[in-house]
Amino acid sequence: MLSNIGVPGMILILVVALIVFGPNKMPEIGRALGRSIREFKRASEGLTDEIKKEINKTDDDQDKKK
Repeated sequence: MLSNIGVPGMILILVVALIVFGPNKMPEIGRALGRSIREFKRASEGLTDEIKKEINKTDDDQDKKK
């Protein structure tokens, strides 16, 4: 999705954000965005770990039945 934007599009988005939010709010918005991405990454890693545990548990149960 974002890979189709390109450099000129990103520059335009940043300029519009700077005009709308002002230079004082931009660092706060960046930090909040970074925290959100980090939290999403942690949650998705936790979900992936749970799925892997369930798959391994199921595989172990099937091996014990054989």
